[in-house]
Amino acid sequence: MAFEDILSQILRAVRLTGSVSFCLSPSGDWQASAGPTMQKFGLVAGSAVPFHIIAEGSCWLKCDGQKIRLEEGDIVAFPFATPHQLGQGEGGVNIEPLNELPPPPWTSVPTVQVDGGCNPVRVLCGFLFCSALGFKPMTEHIPVVLHSKAADDASGWMKITIAQIEHEIAHSIDGSPIQERLTETMFLQMLRQEIDISTPVSKGWLAALSDPSLGKCIASIHRDPSFDWTIDELARVCGMSNSALSDRFMKQMDISPVRYVREWRLHQARIALAETQDSIANIGYDAGYGSEAAFNRAFSKTYGTPPATWRQSAQMKRLAAA
Repeated sequence: MAFEDILSQILRAVRLTGSVSFCLSPSGDWQASAGPTMQKFGLVAGSAVPFHIIAEGSCWLKCDGQKIRLEEGDIVAFPFATPHQLGQGEGGVNIEPLNELPPPPWTSVPTVQVDGGCNPVRVLCGFLFCSALGFKPMTEHIPVVLHSKAADDASGWMKITIAQIEHEIAHSIDGSPIQERLTETMFLQMLRQEIDISTPVSKGWLAALSDPSLGKCIASIHRDPSFDWTIDELARVCGMSNSALSDRFMKQMDISPVRYVREWRLHQARIALAETQDSIANIGYDAGYGSEAAFNRAFSKTYGTPPATWRQSAQMKRLAAA
């Protein structure tokens, strides 16, 4: 199975979606911070990935102690919603895009226009939503900034994708299904490029996905997490012996295959507790536990709080963000 197929299959299983939310179109010297954006949009930290597409012009990005030059056609994404700042020149006007946006709902993607004279820039700003961002084995080795450079776009996928997104913005309402698929594809390609342009890594989720056998193993788990996965069954899927699979999985991920299954099920249960009204007993059963008491013990050991307490806290946070 090709890496793209495995990654796409996994991310679809964890409900990856997204779209452009607004456009920033300044000129001259300026700077804009992206810190409270998620709260302004009513988003809960840990599920949303901000991204910026430099559709026209160039600017700088400051994030995590680094200053990066972004050129026309570049794309940046922030898997952990790390606070960051965009700008042009030094000491320019401070822009607060969210304060300039009209109140939602919007019938089209709004644009924040700031006229400062020369060097116009057009930035498409949006969010990807991924329910697996709180799953540590998946995110532990992903960088805080994903930067895909137009200069490295040998296949032309970035240019084509940006052109298609621009077309959708011009002809469709915000959050159209086509926009969602385009931004999903964009993120998949960014992760793929991260492997291609990085020095070889020996550990981590992306490294495991690039291994054909481990990739099949992880894809199978995410495709059907409720299946009664044993080390025998996982080894059969991978075409490996039990010991070889266990050793390679542990070397790449610092976790056993069976424990990965258990932690992924508990992570899915955490999402169900926050987003559904299903009973705790049923959620625990779906997570592979024969009794509510066993589920309570496992959940409390992993997350430090019982499922009922977690549900109450998560739902209060969602109400506060609404």
